[in-house]
Amino acid sequence: MGYSVNFTDPDPNDCGVQHPKFINSGKVNPLIFIQTFNEFLNDEIGTADLDSITPLDWLVFSEHRLLSLVCGKLFVDKLNIREQTAKIKYYPDDVKLYLIASQWELISSEQAFVKRCGEVGDEIGSQIICARIAERLMRLCFLYKGKYAPYSKWFGTAFNKLGIDESIKAKINAALQATDLIERENNLVEAQALVADLHNASGLTDKVDYSVEFYFGRDIKVIFADKFVDATIEKLKGTVFENIPLIGTMSQFGGLSSFADEKQFYNQIKKLYDNE
Repeated sequence: MGYSVNFTDPDPNDCGVQHPKFINSGKVNPLIFIQTFNEFLNDEIGTADLDSITPLDWLVFSEHRLLSLVCGKLFVDKLNIREQTAKIKYYPDDVKLYLIASQWELISSEQAFVKRCGEVGDEIGSQIICARIAERLMRLCFLYKGKYAPYSKWFGTAFNKLGIDESIKAKINAALQATDLIERENNLVEAQALVADLHNASGLTDKVDYSVEFYFGRDIKVIFADKFVDATIEKLKGTVFENIPLIGTMSQFGGLSSFADEKQFYNQIKKLYDNE
């Protein structure tokens, strides 16, 4: 069909990538790897014991690798792999709540700065913070829909396919494209309000009453994202997440895949959350 079934050796100048290469003679290198399922799990997330995953383990796992494990195609499944990976189909409720609280906390910490930067002529700063908040809103959408998010190369593609109200995507896109400060602020705060509605519809916490209002009397529009932080951490009382900093996972920061996706760093990552 015109596709090469032979591949080169790993390219040391391209992160070990193996490229298709047509050959007319010699031994074919088909880029097929043979492992036991346990070996495969250990390579992907550092453990094959899917029944003994701790709450902190979930924060250490690469979200991109979790996604590949539960969504990868299975052409034959005589080992009941799909049944086994159902155990990691998505984050447990307490982990999900922690991640939701973290995203709202990160939004809350900068919610007034898109307008503040713009008002002092810092257009670049305003755009950067707008993009950061937009990414956090997008990650919240994945969390509310119970879908793992891929790493940055495929993040936007997956978000565009996510089954959410198209107006959320439209408002985020409009905020990112806006060259006018007021237009940027209006679209971004409207996107926050729509994601806030997703939160309330989820039933994960008590309903959070909010409105678009001015930030402590200043001419800056917010929904006070910290209200959603407070409502969510209320549900985390009595769990291991009660006193852990609301930073989310390393997978949720773009550009950290060389760290967050590699299991040799898992012990170091885990220490970020160990409050003892």
